[in-house]
Amino acid sequence: MEPFIDKQKLNEISQRWDEAGVFKAQDASDDPKKYVLDMFPYPSGDGLHVGHVEGYTGSDIIARYYRAKGYNVLHPMGWDAFGLPAENYAIKQGVHPQETTDRNIDRFRNQMQSMGFSYDWSREVNTSSPGYYKWTQWLFLKFYDAGIAYRKKAKANWCDSCKTVLANEQVVDGACERCGSQVMQKELEQWFFKITDYADRLINGLDKLDWPENIKTMQRNWIGKSEGAELSFDIENTDDKILVFTTRPDTLYGATYIVLAPEHPLVYSVTLENRKSDIGEYRLKAEKKTVLERTKLNEKSGVFTGSYAVHPITHKKLPIWVADYVITEYGEGAVMAVPAHDKRDFEFAKKYDLPIINVIEAPTDASEEVYTGFGKLINSDNFNGLESNTAKDKIINKAGGKKKTQYRLRDWLVSRQRYCGAPIPIVYCDKCGTVPVPESDLPVKLPTDVDFHPTGDSPLKLSKTFHDVACPKCGGEAKRESDTMDTFVCSSWYFLRFCDPHNQNVAFDGEKIKGWMPVDVYIGGAEHAVLHLLYARFITKFLSDSKHIEIDEPFVKLRNQGMVLGPDKQKMSKSRGNVVNPDEIVDNYGPDVLRLYEIFMGPFNQVKPWDSKSIEGVFRFIKKLIQFYINAKPSTEVFSSVTSRLVKSTAKKIETEQFNTCVSDFMKHLTYLTENDYSEKDISEFLIAVNPFMPFTAELMWQNLGKQQLLANQKWPEPIDETKQTKYTVVVQVNGKFRGTIVASDSDDKASITSVAKNLPAVKRMIGSAKPEIVYVPSKVINFTLE
Repeated sequence: MEPFIDKQKLNEISQRWDEAGVFKAQDASDDPKKYVLDMFPYPSGDGLHVGHVEGYTGSDIIARYYRAKGYNVLHPMGWDAFGLPAENYAIKQGVHPQETTDRNIDRFRNQMQSMGFSYDWSREVNTSSPGYYKWTQWLFLKFYDAGIAYRKKAKANWCDSCKTVLANEQVVDGACERCGSQVMQKELEQWFFKITDYADRLINGLDKLDWPENIKTMQRNWIGKSEGAELSFDIENTDDKILVFTTRPDTLYGATYIVLAPEHPLVYSVTLENRKSDIGEYRLKAEKKTVLERTKLNEKSGVFTGSYAVHPITHKKLPIWVADYVITEYGEGAVMAVPAHDKRDFEFAKKYDLPIINVIEAPTDASEEVYTGFGKLINSDNFNGLESNTAKDKIINKAGGKKKTQYRLRDWLVSRQRYCGAPIPIVYCDKCGTVPVPESDLPVKLPTDVDFHPTGDSPLKLSKTFHDVACPKCGGEAKRESDTMDTFVCSSWYFLRFCDPHNQNVAFDGEKIKGWMPVDVYIGGAEHAVLHLLYARFITKFLSDSKHIEIDEPFVKLRNQGMVLGPDKQKMSKSRGNVVNPDEIVDNYGPDVLRLYEIFMGPFNQVKPWDSKSIEGVFRFIKKLIQFYINAKPSTEVFSSVTSRLVKSTAKKIETEQFNTCVSDFMKHLTYLTENDYSEKDISEFLIAVNPFMPFTAELMWQNLGKQQLLANQKWPEPIDETKQTKYTVVVQVNGKFRGTIVASDSDDKASITSVAKNLPAVKRMIGSAKPEIVYVPSKVINFTLE
């Protein structure tokens, strides 16, 4: 099958766009701005997939529309080129990562250009280039100077297959999100960013953002703010105390035992001698489990220490247990167990035959064995009958506790023991200690004399030219930090660099940031809800605090494209053999068919399966459109209000991402034009409306109409203001008999009135597929005569 437009024509159109500089954003402009941004891809060897095409087509429609509306549009593209995907692919191919990355970038860029995406390629960035990661390193130094970047020994998630540390967010169900291997715990010296200092601001800032609610909820849950109390339990026969954080102080009278995390510092001191071997063995087993594995355990297990804590109000003895369902990552690493009102505690109590005391009156219709809600207190001494919210402060005071806020969020671990990443700009000197690399010495470049295959240690340690260095302070012998940064650091500020991509003196100019930021529309996959989006917001707030920028939120509006499934309605994968190659669609049908089909499949934000039969329908529509314009012969000077309404509704739908219904409207309007008289203005404005969706076809048909100026440079038409039109009622008849009325205005011509009148239910039933004779008396009556 041959596409409608041959490659030579496509190239000519692209060349005209480039030569005219249609898509270049202007830093200094009196026009209002729109910053339309895609989540930039990592350039894998497989090239673009159809999921990419859907998102990029959506953003391109928006960018082209706002240019036509007179906005100065920044719509850039770049490459998230560092990290495991690039490195693993290079290892598989047996070549250096930079070679494969450069080759893959070229392929991605060519594919994007062939699709007609209107990116400003003069602003292209590549996170693996020294000119970019120089400023990622500068950012690290700013964090270090502010005390936000720090180093400590800590247990980390370790993937033995990838031979690197993973952040908590990169572990999915206890496995590495990249390779699927089981993740273990390993203690290492690591660099962290204090994202926890920004926890409240990261939560509160969500309220002012135009983001999908599910994404906001995921971020709030990940930060995990909890209001509660810190309570102290004395340990019997010692001077030690166990501190416990609880969100339910109202249930304190129902506490029947205490549980310590295996790594809690008091574990060995409270454990009786005859139980220490059991505790030691249990701790070793717990160390092999990830935090996520422990929090999701179905089968609870634990060991009794032999010691008891003292209830702060009743002074009852509470047995102290060690159990791995409690973790030190949250709270104090100790919990007061209330099995009647907590499912995990209930399962544990049942297994080990521990007491269960109800202290909250459950509703009569409560079906669960464990009631976790609020209500009136029972079995709580003087607090009986009080509602939970009323009782909690009184119980905190009675127990001598204090109110406290806790967060699930942990500081961002940014150290990686891999080659493909920005080197951390730190050196270690025996005399001076930890010394930051001076900004004037940036970038600290990745060495080329290393074996980048993973060994469990940073490949940079093996470099003869990289590791040994003079101390920036004293000039003595020193060693560079050999870890590289988590690539999420690189991708969490790239939107700022797009505003000033070629500046070699600073990461970005403040005035340019002021002119472009924040991003007005950000489009990408929902899988980045926690990682990238949270980190980007954190870095933006830090740069705002340090007076480098004046905004504290990077993305005003966020939209997620839905996943494109295979023809079998399963997620596309090579193993399933259901992957659709966009190159084949472009070769067989042309880029506009692929663009239009992906947008027509269904609502932009919903999951939808690929359907090869449906693409034929889009193919036929564009073929019909081209044929119409080749033979176009305007027969009236009157501009149709139907076309004006189409232009108006298309604008509204683009602004609300209802792309698929726009395509339906285009199909209907083409039918309308073929069946009625039309003016040159009708067919010109129709092309302007469809242009953001199928730019190659529209541009070529524009030329076919004899237009000299590029369609890409045309302004969006102003629709007829129907509120200023004189309204009147038109009687609708079939064979001279009354069948209803319609409301029309001055701008409505015979064709538009006929179209509306035909759709009256009573008229539709009588006419069916017939072609009646039509008589229209302006502003009074329209009659359909059937033979």
